[in-house]
Amino acid sequence: MAEVYRDALGIPHIRATDVGDLAEAQGEVTARDRGWQIEVDRLRAAGRLSELIGEAGVAWDAFARRARLDDTARRALKGTDAETRAFVARYAAGVRRGMADVGAGATEFGALDMLFGDARPLEPWEDHDPLGVLHVAHALFSTFPVMLWREHVAATLGDAWVDAFAGYGDGGDETLPTSGSNAWALHGSRTASGMPLLAGDPHRIFELPGVYQQVRLACDEFDVVGLAFPGVPGAPHFGHSGDAAWGVTNAMAHSVDVFRERLRRVRAGYEALGPDGWRGVDVERSVIRVRGGDPVEIEAIETERGMVVTQLRADGDEFIGWSVRMPARTNADLGAGALLGLLRARSASDVMAAFGRWVDPVNRVLAADRSGTVLAATVGVTPDRPRPERRLPLRAESVEPVPDRTGARPLEVTDVEVDANERPRHAAIDLGWAYSSPHRADRIALLLEELRPGSVDEFAPVWGDTVSGSATALLPFVPRGALPPPATAVRDALLEWDGRMDAASVAGGMFAAWRAALVRRVAAHPALAALHAPHGFGAVFDPWLGVTGQVAAALARLLAHPALRDDVDALAAAALDDAADAAEWGATHRLLPVHVLGDVPGATDPGAHLDVPLSGDGDAVRCTGSTPGLTDRSWRGSVARWAWDLADRENSLWSVPFGAAGDPASPHFADQLAGWSEVRPARVATDWARLRPDAPTGTS
Repeated sequence: MAEVYRDALGIPHIRATDVGDLAEAQGEVTARDRGWQIEVDRLRAAGRLSELIGEAGVAWDAFARRARLDDTARRALKGTDAETRAFVARYAAGVRRGMADVGAGATEFGALDMLFGDARPLEPWEDHDPLGVLHVAHALFSTFPVMLWREHVAATLGDAWVDAFAGYGDGGDETLPTSGSNAWALHGSRTASGMPLLAGDPHRIFELPGVYQQVRLACDEFDVVGLAFPGVPGAPHFGHSGDAAWGVTNAMAHSVDVFRERLRRVRAGYEALGPDGWRGVDVERSVIRVRGGDPVEIEAIETERGMVVTQLRADGDEFIGWSVRMPARTNADLGAGALLGLLRARSASDVMAAFGRWVDPVNRVLAADRSGTVLAATVGVTPDRPRPERRLPLRAESVEPVPDRTGARPLEVTDVEVDANERPRHAAIDLGWAYSSPHRADRIALLLEELRPGSVDEFAPVWGDTVSGSATALLPFVPRGALPPPATAVRDALLEWDGRMDAASVAGGMFAAWRAALVRRVAAHPALAALHAPHGFGAVFDPWLGVTGQVAAALARLLAHPALRDDVDALAAAALDDAADAAEWGATHRLLPVHVLGDVPGATDPGAHLDVPLSGDGDAVRCTGSTPGLTDRSWRGSVARWAWDLADRENSLWSVPFGAAGDPASPHFADQLAGWSEVRPARVATDWARLRPDAPTGTS
């Protein structure tokens, strides 16, 4: 049994005697608070989401089974050390109890039962399920969907276009929504207290309930506040133990290899062509049970290189598919060995030692402690590929898998360190092929230098900076010649504009409307016509292979491309006309929470009323990304803000877009939305005497 307390925001603070009891209590409390969310993610890992939500889950289930997410989680639990295995199993035991007592009663389950006219009983969690949820959180967070996009570009437009559609750009233009985050560290020589400060905000899809769960985990060994993945024990990405603190950003590394596979049918199933000739593959056949629909048969093929995650294409007597070699599967290791080490960390060096067992995704870590030490490192596992081999999928018939490598040795920070997914300065950690625009990193560094913040209370202007990197890259393409009066008025407003995408900015609204119209015109340009051919990889990859979204991501580079250069002035001038009636940015740039029920026909979306106006942009520090050319609604961005003060943990700050509770009827379902949208994070509360006792765990 463990004690549970709540602060004013309903955030759980859990206190147990030992690590095992704490793990079980965290699982139980998470099931109480986020039962719907964690069950959905457990079913995603198992490739069984369709059993709950019907046809809307089929595309994901097909991918999950082809990628063998569940089996990888089973192998990872079996292969990890005994203490970690027990820690994860105790968490799963807590989830079982919490789901039986409270979580299974989540309103979404009942709504689906009514919609489908049947009752679907929930099954108890298995011990490996928390690692399945961890795998789901990262399975599509690597670069392989973008590599499939590059493959599509090369196949339709030719290899010369791949660099124009790099996926991420160094030119300051809008970047893709696959990943992103901001983080910065200030050495104690820069702060009022003389102790280090860490801060940042991870960028992901605005999932509802939220991606991260604020939590406090205390026992006889440690007392940590942090941001947990609901369904996973510990606080693997962001935490403060009192003596040490840490936070991560995505390193944009080439973390998985992708192979173009040639396959042929044989009596036993398939063979795949590798450097040593045709070899047998492992084929696992299963049936996706679809609630309210017909079952779907799936073949999951695993070659010597990896799992074929795409649909197969007929090619004469052969088939073509693309396999992914994930170190997590090859090594049967999802990095769970880092979970306990992080909770026990008492120094920045302890944090880095714990992250030495991290696997995926490859992250940049900032860590600090009360001795004043600040460290920066890149952690995780990558295939040891030279840069040219990270650009496109490799040909399986001629290229062998390579050994893995891990991140480089930590570097000591003596002043300021900023990470924002940009190309790293140090060659030893340049593990990717292309990176996000340096705009966010440059803006954060500039603001930290100009503002000289000495405490976490002075970070709001950094988190809240709305200067758009997209604007910086695109405004040079605004036509300067004679134009009709409406277009002239828009042009003049844009040329006088400060580039800030504030919700109340009419010029910001004009820029967004002009950019969207320009994206649509460029996407329809004859030079790109072949790109609109179906990609054929599978529906789950549609978000990464939508032409309009990819044009938006690469717009500035495309406008400078020789094939479009002569038409740019006409395209840009015509787009100005479309922006003449634009309203302020916040009129159309509104929050778009992504809830699973939003994809189920006939279901009520619990987040439909949370469409508040937002400042920011996709490549602003205040990240509120949309898809220019398709929608101004913001569906990705800062899914948490955190600032860790090493002088006094109660000075630390945190916020999430929605709230601590997953129940739409709870007062804590979205009570942090206003503070998040206005960049007013809450103070971390750690005084047990000021917290409200809740029902203890281990009781019914």
